[in-house]
Amino acid sequence: MAEVRRRIPDSSDSEKTEQQKSDQEDSSKDDELRTEIGADLSTEIPQIGDKTTEALDSALSGLPTRWKNWVVRGIFSCVMILGFTIIIYLGPLALMAVVLLIQIRCFQEIINIGYAVYKTHDLPWFRSLSWYFLITSNYFFYGENMIEYFGVLLHRTFHDITEEDKQFLEPLITYHRFVSFSLYIGGFVWFVLSLVKDYYFRQFSMFAWTHVTLLIVVTQSYLIIQNIFEGLVWFLVPVSMIICNDIMAYMFGFFFGKTPLIKLSPKKTWEGFIGGGFSTVVFGVLLSYLLVQSSYFTCPIQYSEKTDSLNMDCEPSFVFRPTEYYLPDCMQTVLGLFGFPQTITIIPFLLHSLALSTFSSVIGPFGGFFASGFKRAFKIKDFGAVIPGHGGIMDRFDCQFLMATFVNVYISSFIRAPNAQKILQQVYAMRPEQQVQVFMTLKDHLLAKGLLELPVP
Repeated sequence: MAEVRRRIPDSSDSEKTEQQKSDQEDSSKDDELRTEIGADLSTEIPQIGDKTTEALDSALSGLPTRWKNWVVRGIFSCVMILGFTIIIYLGPLALMAVVLLIQIRCFQEIINIGYAVYKTHDLPWFRSLSWYFLITSNYFFYGENMIEYFGVLLHRTFHDITEEDKQFLEPLITYHRFVSFSLYIGGFVWFVLSLVKDYYFRQFSMFAWTHVTLLIVVTQSYLIIQNIFEGLVWFLVPVSMIICNDIMAYMFGFFFGKTPLIKLSPKKTWEGFIGGGFSTVVFGVLLSYLLVQSSYFTCPIQYSEKTDSLNMDCEPSFVFRPTEYYLPDCMQTVLGLFGFPQTITIIPFLLHSLALSTFSSVIGPFGGFFASGFKRAFKIKDFGAVIPGHGGIMDRFDCQFLMATFVNVYISSFIRAPNAQKILQQVYAMRPEQQVQVFMTLKDHLLAKGLLELPVP
């Protein structure tokens, strides 16, 4: 009997052996994938950013490659600037739509690299999952903006729609965050159910890749939209500074560059970095001075009860009005000896533009260096080939996303103050009895402070 026991293997030992074999197979396949990561992806990701139309190629055929690339970049830079100007003319809603389209394209370019790296093209539902998380993220972030800035308008439109539509739309606004969370949880469960044996490492790596991409692209575009709502000037000036810095750094580097700046991007030079930075500061002050002259650029987008619509008409805040500043005591003493005034009058936003231009010219390029390091890790030159001479959309907006975050933090830290208009929007969205309660509480507070007097009967 003991002999029989020795010959018949224990069932638990058999299961452990099978599990160990399966784990070894998964591990070996994961190791194979890890050796593939970092391989040359230039054959899978389009790398034709320097190619143009046949007509332009033939027209520039006599130029050296270096000068041909310079001309191509210049032509398509002018085309992009012209398109950007037209979009600004169309208004803030057109800008927001373009930001959304750019965000989607950037997400596609980054996620395609992930597909090529982790070889997930054949995994069931996985491409759909990435786009599902993009849609869910946009639903949450754009919904937050809609409720914050358009809340009153949305509530008022309920009076003009049918009861069936009201029953469908009102819960989406009231329970927006819960709906967003439920959508995300649905995607999370979908991901777990889609896990396939032998592909765990690839799938979890791609899951992380997708979420990091969402953090970089969707969150930053949400901040850009918030900056637009604060006033077009908070969008146009930073974006234009990055464009100016990019162009002028390229120009100074092209003609005067001799000293390498950073190994991640060998073509970047100290001459280009310094020349671009100086040009950006000067350009930023001039552009800021021009834009603050018009309320179209300085006024935030807000709801007007008088017109029952959104508008950009307002009394400019102190940030955009000339303000008198006293000079330091030491300077007052020296200037007083020569009869010069001891104060200076300047628009505060011009001082803020110096902070923005300093960040865009000193820290902003590191967004490009980060992107360069990312591309070098996978041996690709461009994120895509949409723009001749430039590469993909992400190649043009790598610095813009970093700048958008800084501007949003800067506004929150140094500019934003309690906004009476936003408070009123929240009051308008309340029920009538709540509005009366707010009114009575505010009236009692103002009477106690002596800021309001009751009319004499």
